[in-house]
Amino acid sequence: MRYTKWLSLVPVAVLAVACGGKGTPALDDALKNDLALASQAQAYNPQQFVSPTEAGYANQNAPQALQTVARQPVYRSAPVRRTSTARRSSGSSSASSGGYYPAPEPPTRVEKHTQRDAAIGAAAGAVIGATTSRDKVKGGLIGAAVGGILGGVIGNNVDITKKTGW
Repeated sequence: MRYTKWLSLVPVAVLAVACGGKGTPALDDALKNDLALASQAQAYNPQQFVSPTEAGYANQNAPQALQTVARQPVYRSAPVRRTSTARRSSGSSSASSGGYYPAPEPPTRVEKHTQRDAAIGAAAGAVIGATTSRDKVKGGLIGAAVGGILGGVIGNNVDITKKTGW
């Protein structure tokens, strides 16, 4: 019983000492002093010498380099015969154009374990609440409720599995 009184009176005494008493004008004076010094400080002087590149004047009159078209090398040893690989059809259907269509990527499913983790959390909370409380039923119910809520939140937001495929 004496231990319980100490556990309840010591935090109350610490709280009373921390919150009670007169205000500390020393902190207010220090704050006023800091603000006065900050207002007297001189503004930042920009750099006095700036290079033409930094000022944006560099290479204004320089000739612009033209981009040349890339060409294939010419081989003079033997004539090269080139054939066309495009197929033409007389129909107006665009499906038989012979184009390349890559296979679609398999969809990604997100699997959440909300109900499973809520059940695990409720069971663990009920056990912990019943064992640590004086009133076993009330502690078990409160522990189950808190554990179920926390388990559901964890299952919905943290315990996520991403699966690819159909």
